[in-house]
Amino acid sequence: MSRCEAKSATAKLPAGVEAPVFAEPWQAEAFAMTVALHDSGLFSWSEWADALSAEVKQPDAASDGHDYYEHWLAALENLLSAKEVAGKGEIDALAAAWERAAHATPHGKPILLENDPGPTG
Repeated sequence: MSRCEAKSATAKLPAGVEAPVFAEPWQAEAFAMTVALHDSGLFSWSEWADALSAEVKQPDAASDGHDYYEHWLAALENLLSAKEVAGKGEIDALAAAWERAAHATPHGKPILLENDPGPTG
């Protein structure tokens, strides 16, 4: 989305709303995954709040909060590991596979994990 398109989209928001809640689609997806995992009973909201709080209190957290959803994602990954759903290595390997699949997918086509050509090297 270009800045002009973003500005136009913002202009159509309801009164009192200055900007979209999520700056990037991945942020909305991380939010939705967290809600879905909570709804499935994987963790309580207090467990989530503790995990997210620990991340945003990290010394490297931006004071202006621009990295909030990066901390959100880290908290989610840590909970998945703590609950033995997926370890850090598994999460990192899957993220790398999606990245390779994205680079291997022609422009305008859906990114599918089966497009991953596999690790090189």
